[in-house]
Amino acid sequence: MIGFVFPGQGSQTPGMGKELADNFSVARQVFEEADDTLGFSLSRLCFEGPEEKLKLTEYTQPAILAVSTAVLRVVETETDLCPTLLAGHSLGEYAALVAAQVLSFSDAVRAVRQRGLFMQEAVPVGTGTMAAVLGLENHTIEEVCKAAAADQVVSPANFNSPGQIVIAGHTEAVNRALELAREKGCRKAVLLPVSAPFHCVLMEQAGLRLEKLFSEITFNPFKTPVVTNVEGKANNDHSRVAEFLVRQVSSPVLWEDSVEEMIRSGVDSFVELGPGKVLSGLIKRINKKVQAHAVDGKNGLKVFQ
Repeated sequence: MIGFVFPGQGSQTPGMGKELADNFSVARQVFEEADDTLGFSLSRLCFEGPEEKLKLTEYTQPAILAVSTAVLRVVETETDLCPTLLAGHSLGEYAALVAAQVLSFSDAVRAVRQRGLFMQEAVPVGTGTMAAVLGLENHTIEEVCKAAAADQVVSPANFNSPGQIVIAGHTEAVNRALELAREKGCRKAVLLPVSAPFHCVLMEQAGLRLEKLFSEITFNPFKTPVVTNVEGKANNDHSRVAEFLVRQVSSPVLWEDSVEEMIRSGVDSFVELGPGKVLSGLIKRINKKVQAHAVDGKNGLKVFQ
């Protein structure tokens, strides 16, 4: 059984999607739709950069969604691959919902553009940050965060794979947590180059703004179930999608649980659709017995043709 997975923020790079748009009309149409929907040339930003602009959350999110959807459309038309489950990491959950036909691409790209703005505006730049901690158990990280919080916020943000966890919160609290993590013997503890502390309670205001936005969007019945970041379980109820997406911005991404849920459901071959290979690497660390293959251009596609 096959599972499609879609990457999140951090996988962007100038030039992404250009090869597909140059070679496949279905990919080109995705970028044209994105440009028309947003009212500016997102395609040029994807294809040419500049990198500094592409790194800004309000642009990063629609850019990665557009590339992931372009890859999806090419895979749908050029191969016989048919997923039984879908999942996406944070922002990637929106691409999974497009693949499931729950969201139209135009609604999704408009939503993630706003999501990026809402998340950036929820916390003043410099107030919050995120950090990766490698080599500690989940319960140890949770204890470290509780001890470091004091009167501020710091908590697990991404449970990516065994021994790879990202934390988020107030900058001072995150730094205190890193010191405690080092004392506990973590293999590595580093601040991440992000502009806001995603997936913690400091993002609740962004969630409230998203909730209002979603009241104007149509969520269609699922063609294929999507494993949610919030619960790490498959969802097939389109009436709950808005709730999950609102909770997602201020809740940890349960990626390890999501992958394990897909494997328990019978998925033994994962295909990552979108820029980069981050999720493929995480999946192989979570379970070495399953296959994981990344498709972001023509070469990746050849395996399935």
